[in-house]
Parts: sequence; C-alpha cells; structure tokens
Amino acid sequence: MKPDDFIAAISPAAQACAAKTKIPASFTIAQAALESGWGAACPGFNLFGIKADASWHGPVTEQVTHEVVKGKPITITAKFRAYSDWLGSIEDHASFLTGNPRYSGAFAYASGSTFARAVAAAGYATDPDYATKIISIIKAHNLSTLDS
Repeated sequence: MKPDDFIAAISPAAQACAAKTKIPASFTIAQAALESGWGAACPGFNLFGIKADASWHGPVTEQVTHEVVKGKPITITAKFRAYSDWLGSIEDHASFLTGNPRYSGAFAYASGSTFARAVAAAGYATDPDYATKIISIIKAHNLSTLDS
C-alpha cells in the first residue's frame, strides 16, 4: 500500500481512538506504518504484530515469523491476533498502552513525537532508534496535522 493510501485508510480509526485514549493519532499511524511496512504485513488487520497468547480469546491468524531463541535465529509458525477492521487493531493496541503502568508517563504528552520518545524510553522496543524512526515518519508525512 502506498503511504498516502495507508494513512487515509487508518486515520479515521486512529483519530477515533485518540479522542478516547489521548494517544496521538500521529503516533498510532506512524507506529502502525513502521510495524506493518505501510500495511504490507498486517494479516487479520493486525497492524502491530501482536501475538495471540493464552489471554487472547478472539480470532487468530497463523503466520510464519522469525524469532531469536537462545541467540539463534529460527523460523516458526505463530498465532497472531486477528481483527475485523483497523479500529479493532488500533483499540487493542491502545488498551495495551493505557493498561500498562510503565507507559503512563507518555500520556503527559499530546504530540506524537514526544509520546513516541516517552513510550520508547519506557522500554517499548529493543531498537534504540525506535522513537527516531517513528518521529521521522510523523515528520515526513506531516502526521501531526491529524492530532487534535
């Protein structure tokens, strides 16, 4: 999917979620773009690659994925959460962020860029450049205009 098409497809859901959760739409869209390769890798509308562990009682999709186990790369088939639409994926991801106390400090920020820095600083990803990557997507596609 082209970036403009991806942004147009998920913006309404990201903005609706932002109105309820205060997670900036720009952050949600940029993170979804980064995690899904602009929608190229999101079977079952799963924008964030959330696996279906024992706590998940909804639909799943099985996908081949690459993991590192005991320092060695392996290929496995894993179950991932599946949703009926973009909003379901975005709301489930928001529930993870709002329900996890480690990310509570991020909610002091209204801009996607500062929210991204706070989430990354709280340990969201192991990539030390995670926030920088999200912020570059926000800036390159002027996503901050979607925050209200």
